[in-house]
Amino acid sequence: MESTPPTFVSLYSGAGGLDLGFCEAGYRPVSANDIDAAAAETYSASYKRIVDRLPHLRNHDHGCVVADVNDHLMGLSAGIADLVIGGPPCQGFSVAGKMDPSDPRSRHVWRFFDAVERVGPRAFVMENVKALAVNRRWSVLLTCLRRRAKELGFETHVLLLNAADYGVPQARERMFLVGVPLGTAFATPPPTTAERQPTLRKALSALPPWGSPGNDVLCTAKVTPARQPVMRRSPFAGMLFNGAGRPMRLDAPAPTLPASMGGNRTPIVDQHHLDGIDGCWVSRYHAHLAAGGAPYTSLPDRLRRLTVQEAAAIQGFPQDMEWRGTQSAIYRQIGNAVPPKLAHVIAAALRDAGALAHGSPCQ
Repeated sequence: MESTPPTFVSLYSGAGGLDLGFCEAGYRPVSANDIDAAAAETYSASYKRIVDRLPHLRNHDHGCVVADVNDHLMGLSAGIADLVIGGPPCQGFSVAGKMDPSDPRSRHVWRFFDAVERVGPRAFVMENVKALAVNRRWSVLLTCLRRRAKELGFETHVLLLNAADYGVPQARERMFLVGVPLGTAFATPPPTTAERQPTLRKALSALPPWGSPGNDVLCTAKVTPARQPVMRRSPFAGMLFNGAGRPMRLDAPAPTLPASMGGNRTPIVDQHHLDGIDGCWVSRYHAHLAAGGAPYTSLPDRLRRLTVQEAAAIQGFPQDMEWRGTQSAIYRQIGNAVPPKLAHVIAAALRDAGALAHGSPCQ
């Protein structure tokens, strides 16, 4: 490790998933910001805990400032960090939302570049949803963002990474727009677990038993059968139950966790299948419906919702995270986060490419 770790400014920091990955890779934050007070409290509390095991963070007081990003930008000065990172709000781009170009949240990608211009870092990393990289509706916007980066002295690389290919038990695809000095030989990090993706079963089995200390922040939203089930080929698609929370396949990576968890949008677990007591009840119910059987009017107690600790484990957060805020706020923080392991991969790739070496034209 270098005697002086590279530093970063973090925007739209949330609970700190992106930041945690960079810290684990040897970087040190100098500024972090989010408008969500509960998320900022989680960030600050978790930072204090990781200092004990990451020596390069010691002797540096740090927390997450609660403020509107426009106000926070005014306090940033040129040259304070080697890197700017962040995940501007994605609801305006996401296929799970309305994909509205006029959504005010979509404009935050430009605020991110205002911060890059103000700080003058050697590199930047902007995270967002897959749609911003692949949906034709956003192709002009992405081109404009890359042009803006070039004006600031960076060449850009658009990475579309699946977290399950990098050690995360979740099939979460995200875009990373990485800006590096012109001429830097930056390469997409090679997948490490694409051939054998981590499973949901393994992630949940590493936690204390459901309902016991360490896995006891329960979602109480009841799982009820849909009166008119919407069938798909897979038992884990369609709408077999009321609400948008769908059952999860235990022997595969989890689907992307939504920020709207906490009620009936929280994913569903078959506890008996997880415990090895029985096979998959959802698959049997799906087969029953496919054969023309009538929808059930009640369900077995073995079907229950994902806990807060399980959701955090699926994202790859440490078990000792100190989550702050209401239960719904914590679920939202988890669903909005970047998996720390995925962030670590990007951080390591930047170091390996020499993108943070002194002498960048941006300085």
